[in-house]
Amino acid sequence: MADWLARAQARLASAGVPSARLDAELLLCHAAAQQRTWLHAHSDEPLAPHVLAAADAMLNRRTQREPLAYVVGYKEFYGREFTVTPDVLIPRPESETILELLLAAGLPAAPHIIDVGTGSGVLGITAALELPGSQVTLLDISPAARAVAAANARRHGAQVRTLHSDLLADYPLELPPADAILANLPYVDEGWPDTSPELAYEPRLALYANQGGYELILRLLHEAAAVLQPGGILLLEADARQHSTIRAYAQRTGWQPGPIQGLIIPLTRRTPSVP
Repeated sequence: MADWLARAQARLASAGVPSARLDAELLLCHAAAQQRTWLHAHSDEPLAPHVLAAADAMLNRRTQREPLAYVVGYKEFYGREFTVTPDVLIPRPESETILELLLAAGLPAAPHIIDVGTGSGVLGITAALELPGSQVTLLDISPAARAVAAANARRHGAQVRTLHSDLLADYPLELPPADAILANLPYVDEGWPDTSPELAYEPRLALYANQGGYELILRLLHEAAAVLQPGGILLLEADARQHSTIRAYAQRTGWQPGPIQGLIIPLTRRTPSVP
């Protein structure tokens, strides 16, 4: 086992994987269906042939820079494991700030929350689990992504509604207005030079947007105004280099920006003034 880990670490490091040792351990744990503590307690033991074969196959995929989450089929988010496939964006820890801001927002009892472009469903499902009694709607244009989100909702016993929608364009207006909208939309500009090799494996639909990465975010700012309660909040993720432009646009279109937290821009829909 120790020999396999050393060889795997060397191969991963040679392939440019920055977390070579950790990835080697996680691949072997997944192949053996064990926790990482098992590795340290049994490091001198030989690997069973079926475990070795499975670990080698996964290692070959990871050395091609296929993301670890796709290789093992899951990603942890906010303390829970969620199924991920190449049909959905891999959840990033930076997005957990959306949940922290949501939980601190002082929402009304049984709030209605919309997760736009839900992908794997991690934001909306976590919101439903952390806020019992909330009404959560997951929206995505991709049927494959909605299937992954629905599977994750079943896995965690979350009571959510999963619907097709191109952003909010197809949102059923007979549903109640939202108290909060969560959005981690595509915001990567294809011209950015500093993207990692792993991005080539993630769905383009979930990553890239036109107009310097702003297209879908700016569109959402208009569409959300028809769905969100006055005084409701929109928690929006974007790259740091985009924040000043988005905040300025939001202020011109009826939103009050709050303090940026990491990659997250909190926006409050202004209450219309009474004549």
